Amino acid sequence: MSGNSFGRLFRVMTWGESHGPALGAVIDGCPPGIPLSEEDIQKDLERRRPGKKLTTARREPDEVRILSGVFEGVTTGTPISLVIFNKDVRSRDYEALKDVYRPGHADRTYEQKYGVRDWRGGGRSSGRETVARVAAGAVARKFLSQEGIRVFAGTVALGDVTCRVHDWEAAAENPLFCPDPEAARAMEKQLQEVRAQGDTLGGIVQVNAVGCPPGLGEPVFDKLDARLAAALMSIGAVKGVEIGAGFASACMLGSENNDTPTADGYASNNAGGVLGGISSGMDLVVRAAVKPIPSIAKEQRTVTRDGKETCLRIGGRHDIAAIPRIVPVCEAMVLITLADFMLHPFPGRRCR
Repeated sequence: MSGNSFGRLFRVMTWGESHGPALGAVIDGCPPGIPLSEEDIQKDLERRRPGKKLTTARREPDEVRILSGVFEGVTTGTPISLVIFNKDVRSRDYEALKDVYRPGHADRTYEQKYGVRDWRGGGRSSGRETVARVAAGAVARKFLSQEGIRVFAGTVALGDVTCRVHDWEAAAENPLFCPDPEAARAMEKQLQEVRAQGDTLGGIVQVNAVGCPPGLGEPVFDKLDARLAAALMSIGAVKGVEIGAGFASACMLGSENNDTPTADGYASNNAGGVLGGISSGMDLVVRAAVKPIPSIAKEQRTVTRDGKETCLRIGGRHDIAAIPRIVPVCEAMVLITLADFMLHPFPGRRCR
């Protein structure tokens, strides 16, 4: 099975399954001399950790251990290996599903490709895999912070509730990481209503990056926005990505959409900080559309591995929405992408 690595110069490989002994990441290409501790990584893992309000009842401490690449509190430039052990595994919850294809899941496609699948919580296709991405993203954050780049994310839509206010400091004050306190309360109410119905919700996550220098991105096929889209679309629940005005730009006139250059930047930012595939120096603005969690308590029609029609209700411990736990995952993939591009040749950097 290939395709478990992302990045060219700042390279991240994740490994492990939902119900295996552990998950982890190996980061190759991180520059030396960057202060890094397990506590630095733990801060980001805490934001994604299950077992909190509005999330699955699975209780994982998600405690990270650094196995290599750090000596006397700083990175050495050698591969950084991270491990997170699974503690609250209940594979018996999935035994009744081992011969049934769950609607909306990757059960059938994995089996069609490999001839075998890990039915314990989805194995490698489980959202549990993303814990390793968040750990790697925390390492990228430490590198980028030394370059003056700050990345943060929040929930801007959940179900039919959409933010009208974007107070990013307020996003840290509620469990949904929503920058609109009034919308956050409405989102929580909707989550409870949908939970009672045995159903799930989707939403939209916005990731902002402040302090990106102009010049990140490699045209033509390695544009910054193309790599960001690939990074976010690699997250299992993400079904769409837009940069800046995104799909709304299709309904705008050119005179409305164009970002007019000024002496110190641009008069607007419909491009979301990327022009011609290269960062413009404006804030990076990326949004990801997140589908509803496919594991629902309502009865659904499906088939077994031998093609027999059947119905099932999915029990066990599941989120009602990938939000809020997917928010730090989206943030991590943007961090990793930016860290990778910061290590690319940068002839115009002196003109920042």
